[in-house]
Amino acid sequence: MPANDLKGLIAWLKANPGRASVGTGGNGSLAHVTGVLFRNETGTRFQFAPYRGVALAIQDLVAGQIDMAITDPVASMPQVRAGTIKAFGVTTKTRVPSAPDIPTLDEAGLPGFDISQWHGLWLPKGTPKNIIVRLNAAVTGALADPMVRARLADLAQETIPRAQQTPEALGALQKAEIAKWWPIIKAANIRSE
Repeated sequence: MPANDLKGLIAWLKANPGRASVGTGGNGSLAHVTGVLFRNETGTRFQFAPYRGVALAIQDLVAGQIDMAITDPVASMPQVRAGTIKAFGVTTKTRVPSAPDIPTLDEAGLPGFDISQWHGLWLPKGTPKNIIVRLNAAVTGALADPMVRARLADLAQETIPRAQQTPEALGALQKAEIAKWWPIIKAANIRSE
């Protein structure tokens, strides 16, 4: 890939429609949907190469079998630090603390591009409220531990503020994410495998 920054990458992709191959962690994965949104937002075209996990995509990227990969920082940062692959940006609103020199896509020239991977804990419908309260207290207690927070930061995982670590906040986030992503998934006819 001859580009050295996001603007150069987008220009190259536009000048070479359909030529680039982009590795993802599989059809329907966050990386795949992120790639569809990136393509829509930039007016570029490229081919998706679905893998059975991002580690295999990174391996083929390093080997030159694919042109790009959309991955999480945990999978890609060792290769970025080793200089075997380039990082054009992170998709989050803010820079990743473990890689502060890599700009956000917004900073790099794609305004408003914000995609974050998040995690939640779900229980079966009808779980007693006291069980939910106890599990939530255990999770928030663990997330307050400085060693846990430091380890998550090393893995480029942001810990959300305590006020957002509630079942109600998780439910609201899930609804907002469905509203954001479902139209993109439906329009692209994405099906997970």
